[in-house]
Amino acid sequence: MKIAVIGTGYVGLVAGAGFAEFGNDVTCVDVDAARVAALAGGAIPIYEPGLDDLVHRNAAEGRLRFTTELAPAVAGADVVIIAVGTPQGNYGLGANLEQVWTAGRDVARALTGFAVIATKSTVPVGTADRLKEILAADSAHPFAVASNPEFLKEGDAVNDFMKPARIIIGCDDERGIAAMRNLYAPFVRTADRVLVMDVRSAELSKYAANAMLATRISFMNELARLAEMVGADIESVRSGIGSDPRIGSKFLFPGPGFGGSCFPKDIRALAHTAHGHGIELSVVEAADRANERQKRLLASRVRQHFGGASLSGRRVALWGLAFKPGTDDVRESPALAIADDLATAGAEVTAYDPAAADTFRAQMGDRVSIASDMYAALDGADALVLVTEWKQFRRPDFPRIRSAMRGTALFDGRNIWNPAELTALGFHYYGIGRPRPPR
Repeated sequence: MKIAVIGTGYVGLVAGAGFAEFGNDVTCVDVDAARVAALAGGAIPIYEPGLDDLVHRNAAEGRLRFTTELAPAVAGADVVIIAVGTPQGNYGLGANLEQVWTAGRDVARALTGFAVIATKSTVPVGTADRLKEILAADSAHPFAVASNPEFLKEGDAVNDFMKPARIIIGCDDERGIAAMRNLYAPFVRTADRVLVMDVRSAELSKYAANAMLATRISFMNELARLAEMVGADIESVRSGIGSDPRIGSKFLFPGPGFGGSCFPKDIRALAHTAHGHGIELSVVEAADRANERQKRLLASRVRQHFGGASLSGRRVALWGLAFKPGTDDVRESPALAIADDLATAGAEVTAYDPAAADTFRAQMGDRVSIASDMYAALDGADALVLVTEWKQFRRPDFPRIRSAMRGTALFDGRNIWNPAELTALGFHYYGIGRPRPPR
């Protein structure tokens, strides 16, 4: 099939390369000429394991191309995927859909025959209906509009795309449904995981999925606070409830709060949509408020440990800056809030991340120093704060840490270290929702 993908951001690039891998003729379009030139030259602008190989292989074999010219890419296409950005709107409300509408108008004028125009961008309920109106106003050819939400985890997006747990197709046009089923047929040969539904249900499914996962995280973070107050261990509680098959063990890990390009933006957009229909999604809104509080927890713990609001004269090391392992994405990362609070309190902050140093520096400027390796960040530090659980942080050389640091305070934002072991080594250990071992 001939596929045009509009937008070469995270979703568009993974989707374009993934569709090409299954033998399709794919052209990825972007208005950013520098980005297109970089991709055409083999430079991958985002850190995502396995994506560079996927892009390079399919580009080399002629199935994947990059261009700023939309019309030739759309001409003769069977499916046009809209994967442009839908950033948070003004004042933190809703989703800004201007890029979707622009793409719709441009695609309408470029169609040369029937095609399915499918939105992979995360969009509010009703977007497909408006997109259909925009296309009808400018297109001289028949078309179908579909909602085809993405369910990709940063850090494992290639695997998610190639082996999807489910594929949702929202469409009310039989010809469009057939084309989308044909597009995804190679992905589901062993089991048909394609769910066909109406467009509005498909659009809502994406937001509902992210809101559910975000709520589970915030729920556990609030329980962790209670566990500390009553003398319970949240890790035991997590095992206790996660073993219930009705609940399951996924997304029950307490931590410093969630971030990224999806959860924070999407739960706010969902709440905004509900308010527009006179409904309050109180659970969803509470999950957002709890998450914002959680992002401030670790810095507050550091200040408490040193006896007050000021951290003047203190050095604090941060391990992990991306919002999760396997990515260089720092959007809404808890590390941003933690570093900001520590620096504002007067601390000298030195940070390390194996992938996100540059993106973090672009956000924080010179308020935070970036170390060349994980142990260099510890030199003379009074405290170490673990924010992101990259694998190399799971079993570090604790005697080396003890020797490098001036102080002994460890703040384990992911509960991946053994409190008793670290206490025996002379550290002051702080976890999330865990009782401190006796000294």
